[in-house]
Amino acid sequence: MDTIVDDLSNRLAQRLRLERDSRGWSLADLAERSGVSKATISKIERAEVSPTAVVLVRLASAFDLTLAGLMLRAEGQGERLSRASEQPVWRDPETGYLRTQVFNRPDHPLEVIRVELPARQRVTLPASSYAHIRQVVWVQAGALVIIEAGERYLLGTGDCLGFGPPAETTFANESAAPCTYVVALARS
Repeated sequence: MDTIVDDLSNRLAQRLRLERDSRGWSLADLAERSGVSKATISKIERAEVSPTAVVLVRLASAFDLTLAGLMLRAEGQGERLSRASEQPVWRDPETGYLRTQVFNRPDHPLEVIRVELPARQRVTLPASSYAHIRQVVWVQAGALVIIEAGERYLLGTGDCLGFGPPAETTFANESAAPCTYVVALARS
């Protein structure tokens, strides 16, 4: 049992450091945001001490995560290979929009999604869908219209668009042929 606890403490230490580093935060930045002392954070990140639940909640909140979310990210470190046969696929019953989760790991800040949008279909997502992420769309086949904050972009095969601040966004395939595109996003 102690080995399991020690292993999770080590993964939590690595996860906390990764979360802090991915945001470009110093120990002082995290201490200020969490109310946990720099010395304590440093000891936790070096796996010299095991944090209490209260301290973990404060650190998770500073990263805009729940305790469960932080634990999931820490426990999720492991398999990095995303096999095509194991990638979750979801089809929107209304539009036929097919979404394949190509890569998504709790211990990695990058997520990759492949979308097939049928001809003459559109999907509109609210601004809240884009809170705390940065993303780009790269068209693989066909033509895609993106309307972001009222601005219209027409993308053809090979074109790539980086998104601005969170805004309602419509993805539309106005053509008679299907469109395939890749979404790459990073959590901010």
